[in-house]
Amino acid sequence: MFKGRSVTLKHLLINNVKHIGLQFKSDKIIQALVEKLPHICWSEEYGMYFILNNKTNISTLFSTFRGEVWINGNYFFENSHGLNPDKPNNIDWYRNRELKEGFRRCPKEYLDKLELRKYAENTVKTYVHHFESFINHYNNIRPAAITEIEIRDYLQVLSREGRSISYINQAVNSIKFYFEVVMGMPNRFYEIERPIKRKQLPKVLSKKEVLSLIDNTNNLKHRCIVSILYSAGLRRSELLNLKLEDIDSKRMLILIKNSKGNKDRMTILSPTLLKELRFYYKAYRPKTYLFEGA
Repeated sequence: MFKGRSVTLKHLLINNVKHIGLQFKSDKIIQALVEKLPHICWSEEYGMYFILNNKTNISTLFSTFRGEVWINGNYFFENSHGLNPDKPNNIDWYRNRELKEGFRRCPKEYLDKLELRKYAENTVKTYVHHFESFINHYNNIRPAAITEIEIRDYLQVLSREGRSISYINQAVNSIKFYFEVVMGMPNRFYEIERPIKRKQLPKVLSKKEVLSLIDNTNNLKHRCIVSILYSAGLRRSELLNLKLEDIDSKRMLILIKNSKGNKDRMTILSPTLLKELRFYYKAYRPKTYLFEGA
C-alpha cells in the first residue's frame, strides 16, 4: 500500500489549454503506471508528464494509482485535506477596512480565494500585505495585465531596498498565488527566480549551558517553562497555548495543537519534567492553560 510512492498533481496551461501535470520522484512502478495513462505526454519545459484536464482523466488517474500510489492534490483541488480547516477570523476586515485615498485594495477575487482555501489568519495577512504593496507599485496597470518583466523589476526593487530573503520570498508567493490560483494561470511564472537562502549553522546551547539556565531560574514556574521548551522542543506560541489536557502522563506525550502550518503534533514528555510539572500544578493550580498569568 503506497510504500512511500506519491504523485503531485499540478495545473498546467499548455497552448492555452488546461492540463494536469504529474510530478513525482523517479520510481519504476509509478513510471509504469503513468505510461499506461491514455494520451500521456512529456513536457521538457516543465519536466513532468501531463494529460488533458477533464473529469474522465481525473477519474482515470485515481483508478490507475489506487492502492499503489498516493495522489497529492493539495496544489490542484480547491478543498484539499492538507489545508487549514479553520476559517480565518478577520477575512471580512480586509474587505471592509478604510484605506487612504488612491491606495489599491486587494482584489475581491483574491480575498475570496484565500477564504475558500481556508488559509490561516497569518497567511492571509502576509499575502494581502505583499500583494497590495505589489499592485500599488504598479498602480497604473491592471493586476491581470502585469507581466513577468514587471514582476522581476519589482523584486529587484525589493532587493535594492535591502529586504530580507524571507520578505522577498513572501512577496513571490503572494504574486504567484494571484496568477496561478486566482487567475488560473498556474505555470505562467515558473521561471521567476527566488533569492538564494544562505545556509548557516544554528547556534545551539550545550547541554551544560541549558542545565545552568534551568538551575538559575527564579522560581518553579520559570523552571518548568524553560525545561519544557528545552526537553519538548516547543516554540513560544506552542508553549503559551498548552492546556492541562494536552499533557498525557499515561503515554508520556505532549499534544501540541495548531502548530506551524496549523497542524497538530506529538512530542515526548520526559519523566523528570513530569515530576516537576506535578510539583508546579500543586503550587500554582492552573485552571485551563498549563501556564497562566504573566
